[in-house]
Formats: sequence, C-alpha cells, structure tokens
Amino acid sequence: MSFVIRCLDCGHAAPFTPNSMQCPKCSSQWREAEYDMVVAAKTFPSQLTRREFDLWRYQELLPIRTPNPSLRLGEGGTPLIKAANLGMMLGLNNLYIKDERQGPTSSFKDRQASLTIAALKEGGITEMVAASTGNVAIALSAYAARAGIKLWAFVTSLVPGVKMREIALYGSQVIKITGSYDQAKQMASEFARQRGLYQDMGARTVTAVEAMKTLAFEIAEQLTLQNGPAEGSSDDNPKWRTPDWYVQAISGGMGPLGVYKGFKELKQLGIIDNIPALAPIQVEGCAPMVESWKKGLEIAEPVLSPKTRIETLATGDPGRTYSMLRNQVNETGGVFESVSDEESFRAMHALAKMEGISAEPASGTAFAGLFKLVRAGIIKPDDVVVVNCTGHTMPAEQYLFTEGWTRDIDLGKKQAEADTPQEGLLSALNNVTPNRFSRVAVVDDTPEARRLIRRILQSQGDFEIFEAANGREGVELIARELPDLVILDLMMPEMDGYAVMDALRSKPETTNIPVIVATAKELTVDEKSRLQGQIQSLMLKGDFLNDEFLDEVRSLIK
Repeated sequence: MSFVIRCLDCGHAAPFTPNSMQCPKCSSQWREAEYDMVVAAKTFPSQLTRREFDLWRYQELLPIRTPNPSLRLGEGGTPLIKAANLGMMLGLNNLYIKDERQGPTSSFKDRQASLTIAALKEGGITEMVAASTGNVAIALSAYAARAGIKLWAFVTSLVPGVKMREIALYGSQVIKITGSYDQAKQMASEFARQRGLYQDMGARTVTAVEAMKTLAFEIAEQLTLQNGPAEGSSDDNPKWRTPDWYVQAISGGMGPLGVYKGFKELKQLGIIDNIPALAPIQVEGCAPMVESWKKGLEIAEPVLSPKTRIETLATGDPGRTYSMLRNQVNETGGVFESVSDEESFRAMHALAKMEGISAEPASGTAFAGLFKLVRAGIIKPDDVVVVNCTGHTMPAEQYLFTEGWTRDIDLGKKQAEADTPQEGLLSALNNVTPNRFSRVAVVDDTPEARRLIRRILQSQGDFEIFEAANGREGVELIARELPDLVILDLMMPEMDGYAVMDALRSKPETTNIPVIVATAKELTVDEKSRLQGQIQSLMLKGDFLNDEFLDEVRSLIK
C-alpha cells in the first residue's frame, strides 16, 4: 500500500522512515500518515473476510511496507462486549465495552507497541527510549524483546513496583525518576538526544496514532457483525455501524486522536456515514484538557503539580494534543469531562461487580465519566455507547478496599480448641458470616429488574434477598418473611405497587417496614402525591448507580 507522511504545519509530504522524527522541510514533529484511498477502496474491506481478526487485518491502512509475522503476539482483535447489567443500571440500551485487557500485555498500548516496534525493526533501529507511566513501557518492552531492540524506560517513582519489575523482566532498562511524568518525559528526551537514540514521542509518533485507529476499525466492524449492516446499506455499498459515543480516559490524549482518524478514514472510504461523538475523560487532580476546554481556550493551561493517585493519567502538560483533540471533540459534538479519583475507584467496583470485568483505575475513570454524562442527560438512553476498557488492574491496589474486605479464619486455633477436626472446621466457618444478614424483599414483575437489584445488593455480600414476581406474591412474601426493607415496583399487573403498600400499612406487623419504590416511569404530580408518607425513597430505574442505591438501602436498614 502506498502512503506518505504529511506535515501538519507546512503540508510537506515525504516517505516514512521511523528514524526521521521531524519534517525534513520545516522540522515540525507533528506529522501523520496519509494513504491513497482510491487504491485502498479496491481491497478494503472486501479482503477482510479472508484475514484473521487482529490488528494486521487492516494492513492497507497501516504505515508498514512488509508486515513481519514473526514479531506478532496476538495484538488487536479484542472483544466488544455488550454490558447488559451496567446498561440496565444506567438506563442505557446499547452500552458496549471494548475489552482491551485482552491484549498480550493486558492494555490497549499493545496496539501502539506492536506497530511501532514493527516499524523500527523494518527501519533497522536497535535501541530506543520511552517515557511511561507503566503500560506503554510494559507493552514496548514485550515487543522490543521479541524484535531484539533495547529499550530504555523512563518511569516515575509512583509507578507501581510490580509494573517496574515486569518492564525489567523483558530486559529493558528501567530509569526511575523521582518527579512528575512530564519531568520524566523531559529526562527521556534529553537522554535520547545525547545518545542519538530513537525516542517514542506519544501523539507525535506516527505509528502510535496509526495503531490506535484500529480500535475504530474493529468497533465499527464488530457492531455490524453483532447488529447487522447500518441503514442505507446495499449489496453494492455495504455500510458498517458506528456508535453515537466513544468514551475513553485520557492522559496525553493519543487514543482518541487515533480513534477519530480511524473513523474519518472509514468515512472517506464510504464504509460509514457518521463519526461518533468523542468523550475524553480526565481525573480532577490532573485535568488540563477538561478545564481548558470548559474555559474555551485553544491552548491548554498546564497543571504543574498533578494531584491524583491514578498515575497513568497524570500528564500535566498535553501540549498540542489538546488543540487537536479539542477540534475533534467540537466537530463531533462531543464533550470533555472530569471525575474524582474516588468516583473512578467506585466505578471500578461497579464494573467488576456488575459485569465481571476487573479494570485498571484509568478504565474506572472512563466509566465514572460515563456515569456522570448519563446523569447529566448528555448521553441519552437509546444512544449506542462504546467505552474503552484500556487495561487490567494488575494487581488491585490496597487503597481500593476498606477495612474488613477479608474475613480471617485461624483454622489451626479453632481445631485445637475443638474435640474433633470436623467441629473445628464448622466453628471456624461460623466466623465467616454474621449471625443475621439484613433481609430485603424485591417485588417486581420484570425478571431483569429483579436480577439487577439482586446483583447490586449481592455485590456487597451482606444481604439476604427474597423475590416476588407480582404484587400478590409480594404481600404474602413480606407477611411471611418480615424483611427489613422492601424494594417495590409500582407498575405491575393485577395488584400494583400502590395496592401492595395499602396492604402493608393495614397490618401492624408490616406497617413500619421501610419501602423504596423503584419505577421505570416518570411519575405525575398526582402519583407522587399518592406516595407521600407511604415510602422512604423514590428512585427511577436506570437513573440510579449502585453506590447511590446502596447508600439509600443502608440508610433505611437499622
């Protein structure tokens, strides 16, 4: 495939050589790959069905002349998972998770590393320098080891030790900087300059941005495979589907830059009609892009002293990346947003407990941003939303948990005190759970809603849950079990929620049981008036998040 590298400042086009890191005409470091779309359209996407579902499936639109299969580790081709439970919790009918944890080193940076190392190998480069907050250095180290390239990895002292050890395991040299990530980048740049080495420059690295656009290709293709062709498709002109929103946590912002470019190229090829709105999310302790965008600034105001525990998102000075991403966000009708560290950590718990996906804190930031945009009504219930789950939480840090997250058993002590080993075992197990769980009755005629509420409660592990599928069953269940709390749907056939409450209030043994009404419809003034004094809380289904719901439950259970 023929391609050139075009300067974003002077427009000069030149052949791609990875060791040439600036425009030969004006010395700008900001360039991008440009392809002959007329030629690409002849084989793309018609040839895709005969190829493996991985990053190299899209080789016509990648800046590699001769892909080298011996360097591959299985990059790309990650699942697109429909998040049914989380979607129900948020009231989103079409929520998808791009599960980048399933790359070779468990993060989306594998895309960047695989293409960059392949290009360096093709260019005969044997040594390189990179600054990283962890994931980039791990991914580059793995691919560099496979290609026989020496990597000097500059990381901050806040990068978890387990990540530094993995970087070193691949044979890379770890340079630990006691300072900010921006300072680590400065040190790496000076080191590369002094030794004349190739340096990975993030969003200024052509291969890095080009690799990230394969996310867009995969998302559009996977949405189409799962839901059928987009409207306006024909046998002669098949159309792929695109989401309405693409959500990702950002530090330097390279990911969404590449994703936008990928969707833009698909539109140029006539394969899609729309580019999704971009929603880049940052943490409040280091949100230069968000704050600058909200102020209407064209150039970002740097954050000189980032204050976040999520080190992978601590880029205080995004430089020109902000200006480029700002234009793309505005063009697509997107939005920048920020969330706190604590909101990110809560979102990690929600994702793990609702969908079985253990994600890194940066991914938690993306989901916390999603929650915030849904609450604000910016993302609508019928919007198709894809969130990039950028990496795995390896390992889950201690600060994510409160005291009591384990229950300890000293089996040796219990068995020594017992007459038989079996009695000691049973005695020890009695310490695992309290004598009595809080008891909750869920009355709802929709199985999915009952499952969602049960799942949210079970995620905390300290509730005994009873279910009834209609109002009559609910009244009988509540009278029999006398729960500590009732979670009640209003709209049920035969006996609705109002009749259930009347029945409960008519009996002295059930009249004081607190009730949370969870309804799918917006109530009228008259309907709300009927509930006055009858219930303790009203929550709209799809409008409550698990932490809010659990706080409400706990406040009502004595």
